[in-house]
Parts: sequence; structure tokens; C-alpha cells
Amino acid sequence: MNKCMICPRECGADRDIERGFCGADSHIRIARAAKHMWEEPPISGKNGSGTIFFSGCSLGCEFCQNSDLSHKNHGKDVTPGRLYDIMFELKAQGVHNINLVTADHYIPYIAPVLKQAKTDGLDLPIVFNTSSYLKPQTLSMLSGLVDIYLADFKFMRPETALKYCTAPDYPEYAKSAVKQMFDQVGVPVIENNIMKSGVIVRVLVMPSNIIDAKSIIKYLYGKFGNDVCISVLGQYVPMSDSTHEELRHQLSQAAYSSVVRYAQKLNIVNGFMQSPGADDCKYIPQFDMEGV
Repeated sequence: MNKCMICPRECGADRDIERGFCGADSHIRIARAAKHMWEEPPISGKNGSGTIFFSGCSLGCEFCQNSDLSHKNHGKDVTPGRLYDIMFELKAQGVHNINLVTADHYIPYIAPVLKQAKTDGLDLPIVFNTSSYLKPQTLSMLSGLVDIYLADFKFMRPETALKYCTAPDYPEYAKSAVKQMFDQVGVPVIENNIMKSGVIVRVLVMPSNIIDAKSIIKYLYGKFGNDVCISVLGQYVPMSDSTHEELRHQLSQAAYSSVVRYAQKLNIVNGFMQSPGADDCKYIPQFDMEGV
């Protein structure tokens, strides 16, 4: 890819010889492939979600709890053939789905792998776990290949997106992306408490950013009603090296509860909330190349 335009940043990197803004070159790079029990209940279920954590990130939020991957590009290069094998190895472990975490900047590389795997009998739902900072033409490459979108919606205000990830255009791209995801996979389908298809939008409540969280929830419910699931996350983990003072503090339970109450007042039916203690670092996986 001699002029990368995959994401909205359009950095133009020649990924055959250099890394783009996202930290990726032309090799697929991952840091963990294993069962994961801490996604939303219909994703993890009793047997776990078969998560594959990809290295690098096109958004690069300052507060990312997986900064070893997103900022430091920790991981191991794998071939498309190895990625294909990993998905079937996870299936053999009895997981409920194959969950691709932060693979946005690899979409042109992994779409053919997904297509071949499905042709060869990978009959588990494919979950695409994304920042939602996606161009429409890139997201269209996943049509028919992804069953469930587990999508972040991080900021409603351009100034907030600029402050924390130098991407003031994030809100508009996220709005467009979530609509396109919904158009691809439709309303949630849950069988025996396990999600088979649909969209879950995650709203991370952050210190000093309650306005954005409530605005996002209001927008999503106004646009989609209960045709998408809204997951209100209270798992913010402070980053001690942040350049913004407010990001070095924990989210208060009172602040999180106020956002949950706001969602409840809107009569959201398809939603998730987290219990106190979700911000414990023990829930952050060890990126030790397990399963790679």
C-alpha cells in the first residue's frame, strides 16, 4: 500500500517501507489471541469471546488503557495464513465468537482472511471491536463479513476530540460509521443470551467529560431508539503520564451513576451498565503473545 488512505487521517504512508500514523506497516501485527471474559454479557457469555488484539491504532487516544498496543505498537507480526489459523484455534476452544480488537487500520489486509475463513467453515459470529474512526469506503469492505459491531463512540464535541486525540473530525466520522454499521448488520439478534448480530455502542464515561457522554447517549437513542444496544462504561483507568491533569484521576461513582440515570430516564431498553470496580487494572489483559 504505497499511499495509505485507510483512515480519516489519510497520512499517505507507504506501508510497504514505513509505518503510518497508526504505527502499522504492511504486516498484520497482534499481541494476544485468547478467550476474554470481560466484554458485555451477550458477547462473553459463559465460554468467553475469542479476542484477537491488534497492535497500533489510527485514533491514538491519550487515555488508552491498552497503550502498550495503541501507542507503543507492542506485538508480533503474523502472516494472513497465521491469522486464519488463529481464528480456527479459538473456535476449537469453544468461544462464542471471534472478536477483532482495534483492527481498523488493517481492514484491507484482514477482509480477505475473514472471507476465506467463512468460506472454509468459520461459522462463529465475527465481532469488530472498533474506535469508530472510520471512513465509509473502508468500513464497506467489511460488509457481509462482520456480524456484530462493538463500537466506541468517544466524543460528541470536536474540541474534546481535538484535545484528547488530535481528531476534531471524530464525531462526524463516528456518527457516519455507526449508521453504516447498523445498515450492514441490522437490529440486535440474541439467542440463548448470546449475541448473533447487531450493534453495541460503547460510551466511556471519563472524568470531566460527562457532557459528551450524555450527549452521545441522547444522540444514539434519538437516532436508533432501541435498535442498537448502548453500553455505558465506567471502566476508565487513569493514565499517570497524561498531559491533561483531569485524566490522571479516577472517575467518581457519582459521576458514572449520573450518566446511567440519564440513560434510564430516556427509557433505553437495550443497554448495559457496569458494577463498581470495573476500573480495576486486573481487567486489562496481559499482552504476552498468548495464542499468537
